Amino acid sequence: MFSQFIKNATAADSEKERLEILQSFTELHLKKNSYLVREGEICTHFCFVESGILQHSIDVSGEEKTTYLALRNSFTSSLYSFLNQTPSRKSIKAIADCTLWVVDLKKFKHLIGNNSAFHQFYFHLIEKQICLIDDYRIDLLTLTPEERYQKLLLTEPKLLQEVPLHYLASFLGISTRNMSRIRKNVK
Repeated sequence: MFSQFIKNATAADSEKERLEILQSFTELHLKKNSYLVREGEICTHFCFVESGILQHSIDVSGEEKTTYLALRNSFTSSLYSFLNQTPSRKSIKAIADCTLWVVDLKKFKHLIGNNSAFHQFYFHLIEKQICLIDDYRIDLLTLTPEERYQKLLLTEPKLLQEVPLHYLASFLGISTRNMSRIRKNVK
């Protein structure tokens, strides 16, 4: 699946560039509740999620808050920690068994600097993520909890099917109790 994704997602002019990308990543399996990185550790991987779900979370006064959910066919990392080799401010945990394709920093930097297909792909990936983060932040400030839930229903229905309720509630900035009420009222 990862090789097909790379083939479809990159504008590789040559099979050589595509092959270099594929050979730079290695397969990693994470069992449910295992961590890719814990808060305070250095993130050693940039990864593609082939299957499973990774929860990005932070600890706020002893309460786990979900900041992002990485689903199948997405790339993720504790990027600042990974790129700068500094302790991560968040944890990334498998909330389902995961198959990941990971690359370390040395190979990642080589691909960025020497593989035009990967460089272009990464640029578009980051551009897309910045736009999503911007929308998410605006939604948190301008939409009611019901409106955020309705938007999730329209834009990411697979999240509602694959992610446990308490993670979704945290991601949307809603208590689990309110999330249950909203789900009953919004169809």
